[in-house]
Amino acid sequence: MIDYIKLASSKSKGKRPYFHDDPAVERVLNVTMAIAGELAVTRERMDSIERILESKGLVTREEIENYVPNSEEIEIQRQTWHSEYISRVLRIIQQEMEEMENPDKSIEEIANDINEM
Repeated sequence: MIDYIKLASSKSKGKRPYFHDDPAVERVLNVTMAIAGELAVTRERMDSIERILESKGLVTREEIENYVPNSEEIEIQRQTWHSEYISRVLRIIQQEMEEMENPDKSIEEIANDINEM
């Protein structure tokens, strides 16, 4: 099974840039921006798909709005997507938790690192 949390936790080299003094505000901003990015891409793609389908007479937007999944396989696929999505959205929190579990640092060093964010 794929570990979506680990996959979403890939990090760039170097220190993360921070824009706010309060680490909690920074985390909320990161999560919000991750969601905003995901939503913007999804809406643009959905608009494209709906326009293409409708222009070819394959399906109407009303049919899309009224669609109900009819199999367990579809439900499993959607649950997998949700897991991947939440992993990406909460990536910053997961990375900070991993940093706190780092045995090479003392509690004081970890607290200082978090406060510097």
